[in-house]
Amino acid sequence: MKKMISIALVLALGIGVVAEEKLSMTKADRALYQEMLENNPADIFVEEGAELLDELGGEEALAKFLGVKEKDLPKYIATFPRYIDKIGMVVAIDQMLQAFMYDQGKKPYKLKSSEMDALAAFVKSLANGQKIAIDVNANEHMKKAYKLGKEMFELRRGKRGLSCYSCHSPDVVGMRLRMQILPNLGDPKVKAAATWPAYRMTKGKMFTLQKRFQQCMKNALLAKLPLGSPQMVALEVYVTDMAKGQEIHIPGLKR
Repeated sequence: MKKMISIALVLALGIGVVAEEKLSMTKADRALYQEMLENNPADIFVEEGAELLDELGGEEALAKFLGVKEKDLPKYIATFPRYIDKIGMVVAIDQMLQAFMYDQGKKPYKLKSSEMDALAAFVKSLANGQKIAIDVNANEHMKKAYKLGKEMFELRRGKRGLSCYSCHSPDVVGMRLRMQILPNLGDPKVKAAATWPAYRMTKGKMFTLQKRFQQCMKNALLAKLPLGSPQMVALEVYVTDMAKGQEIHIPGLKR
């Protein structure tokens, strides 16, 4: 039955089987990719985020807000998304930063703003070299978020009846959709959640993981989940847990 579903999906989405991953890029694109690995265009946004954090009191103020020692900030950042008691909900880094800005007496950046993207990218980059340490069993809030995230990942929606699982199930991983290989999000080589926010070569700009989710939803003709919504944060929780133990490297670089 699963095989029949996979065949139907291949026909519906125009997914092709590839023998080698290198076919997902032209030689020119691959050369550009290698160059950008050394000089990621998103580095400038991360630097902008560093300046924005300095205006808010820097790493010292952020650590104080989070109730951790400044030297422990990188390890703490590696645990997001997580439940924060003073906020009263499970949050991703950008929502946490909104609460931090409010606590500092500043008007929080909107989640869709480029300023928030830059700030979130820098703060997550503080954990570069750390391994993703999300704990979905830390408390009932995280357990519920993980359960909801799994449901959202597998929920078929829209005119095509597609879900995240449609393109990331074991049945289709390794096939190609729009010249891009469908990855196993838990594969250490993919480094999915560990490398977002990331610069997308095909879009010429940096995206957070939640904004990447929205792109997928748009392409699949699904209604986009709002940034920061319980469903979207839960989806980030679920996908981040797939990458647990992988080393964080921000900003990432994607096709």
